Amino acid sequence: MGFLEANGLAFRLPDGRELFRDVSFKVGTGTVVALVGANGVGKTTLLRILSGELKSTTGSVQVVGGLGVMPQFVGSVRDESTVRDLLLAVAPAALRRAAAELDAAELALMETDDEPTQMRYAEALAAWGEHGGYDVEVLWDTVTVAALGVPHDRARFREVRTLSGGEQKRLVLEALLRGQEQVLLLDEPDNYLDVPGKRWLEERLTATGKAVLLVSHDRELLATAATHVVTVEAHSAWVHTGSFGTWHEARRARIERLAELHRRWDEEHARLKELVRTLGVQAAISEVMAQKYRVMQNRLRKYEEAGPPPELPTDEKVAPRLRGGRTGVRAVVCEGLELTGLMKPFDTEIFFGDRVAVLGSNGSGKSHFLRLLGGSAEVAHSGVCRLGARVVPGLFAQTHQHPEWVGRTLVDVLWHGEDGRRGLDRGAAMSVLGRYGLGVTGDQRFETLSGGQQARFQILLLELSGATLLLLDEPTDNLDLASAEALQAALNEFTGTVVAVTHDRWFAKSFDRFLLFRSDGVVTEVAEPVWDESRVVRAR
Repeated sequence: MGFLEANGLAFRLPDGRELFRDVSFKVGTGTVVALVGANGVGKTTLLRILSGELKSTTGSVQVVGGLGVMPQFVGSVRDESTVRDLLLAVAPAALRRAAAELDAAELALMETDDEPTQMRYAEALAAWGEHGGYDVEVLWDTVTVAALGVPHDRARFREVRTLSGGEQKRLVLEALLRGQEQVLLLDEPDNYLDVPGKRWLEERLTATGKAVLLVSHDRELLATAATHVVTVEAHSAWVHTGSFGTWHEARRARIERLAELHRRWDEEHARLKELVRTLGVQAAISEVMAQKYRVMQNRLRKYEEAGPPPELPTDEKVAPRLRGGRTGVRAVVCEGLELTGLMKPFDTEIFFGDRVAVLGSNGSGKSHFLRLLGGSAEVAHSGVCRLGARVVPGLFAQTHQHPEWVGRTLVDVLWHGEDGRRGLDRGAAMSVLGRYGLGVTGDQRFETLSGGQQARFQILLLELSGATLLLLDEPTDNLDLASAEALQAALNEFTGTVVAVTHDRWFAKSFDRFLLFRSDGVVTEVAEPVWDESRVVRAR
């Protein structure tokens, strides 16, 4: 049994801007609460406050039953950390400290085998056991078998960067859902999961007895698993006690009520100010009116101090202008193409104007295929893969990893351009950033943006690049609903060819061709989105 309760939370950014205020809600045992809102409103910041990583300006957080946290970075780990390191990263703090001391004691014992070092090692072993280390090793064995197909002893030293994003997610989700902690905070748990993985997650969330708060932009997952919805918008938050399926209607009704309350407040405010003005004139000639004037002044002051109703939400307008241009009829030609170790040779042609969705399980080579089309020399392959006349590729990277932008503001990136040449001046940069809902982030460093804001910025650069072949690797993973819909509308107007890797069931329906990368290495074209490849295998 566990629960989480947030009371009156508020947070200001280092530059003084208010992110949110008076955020209060409760996540009870057996409930799955979806935390939704536009990119950049503070969902991840709120999760960091709830986890204790950040301190709120005001308010308090209560957690009963132990807390397990999945950070947003899981799935994009590309450093030298191991599977054991990743599992420890989501373990309780006391266990992490015990593991660090045990590792240090083992290292010291290898260098100096004297009595004090032996004693230190014995104490570290005892502390590891006292904090549940041996029990968690049993759990990790179950987790690695479920997620990777091998026991922990064989997986523990494997580098996380050798795992796909989906494998990283599945590993951490297995650990948290099977662990002892009764309250879970999950930041984008479905990102990097293929559709069978998303369905697995939906089933596990529906069946869990834990208190779960999650951030996700996958509408089908939210509709299936969420029991309540907390919406962060207009610098605050409100709670919908129904499912995601009824959330849109509830939000519309709430906005209508708020609009009416604001209208009434404004009318009463104007009436009180007019009374004060009138009585102020009369007070100059009558002591009786002077007393009424003072009373009415006091009433107006209290009315203004009480303030208007909660701020009205405004839907952010994101307006990509992906223009493209005419190219040769054959935009992409693949003949006997084989990505080394990932797939069997296949042939395909992609024509100007095609909208091709690349489907398949994690690790089947889809992202490598996009990178090859984008011109990467690092993708080992054989066979022919060539682009047609006037085809200019533009790649949207799923992990948003752009080391060349780290430490640079968005305005700086747009000014110097990706290749170092002069780009947009500040005025033009701020104008185009505004169309992507990034106007207030122009002077922020790229790495400080939310995942959704980074995704929008990548799309903006695709617009400026003049690409005629858009290569999109999970472009909707971090986009809020409004941004995803704006992207789809822009793709519909794009003059050129689109090839997208996606596990977004809603997004995939807007494409007209589907390439399936099967787990047995066969690449085949299918007539409609296929999420269970066993049906295709049986049909053959």
